[in-house]
Amino acid sequence: MKTYAWYEPVEDVSCIDLDVLWDAGKRGLLIDRDNTVVPRDTKEIPQSAIDWIKAAEEKGFKICLVSNNWKKNVLKDAEKLGCSLVSRAAKPLPFSLWHALNKLGIKREEAVLIGDQVFTDILGAKLAGITPILVQPQTTVDLAYTAFLRKYERALIEKVAAKHREQ
Repeated sequence: MKTYAWYEPVEDVSCIDLDVLWDAGKRGLLIDRDNTVVPRDTKEIPQSAIDWIKAAEEKGFKICLVSNNWKKNVLKDAEKLGCSLVSRAAKPLPFSLWHALNKLGIKREEAVLIGDQVFTDILGAKLAGITPILVQPQTTVDLAYTAFLRKYERALIEKVAAKHREQ
């Protein structure tokens, strides 16, 4: 059975196999918004992401967008996708992730967090006890501090991936 390692980024959310997650006992998807499902340069949700989220809902997954962005900026996307929302999440702090789990009525071990940043999404998931899945950023357009951290993310990912290849 395929598994997802946080240090092996998936091309985008639509490449994540929902059957694999379901068979692993996952029932909830906590999904970052910016550059995970909504490219920062267009601010439009790609049809492939819309279709994937619809398929996840049809399969029975409970879904919550969890964003560090302000509510007014992400509310319309959550409504368009038919998802719950936790905004101003302050990831990597775990509190908002636990709040999202409570909103969905699921346990930590039943959830995955899908995001594009190691130092917010992946670290937050690990601190909250949730399985992380890293996706490639949907665009190279980033906030200044995120762009700065990307080079450190790439170095960390490569170091961890090389260590796992040696094993």
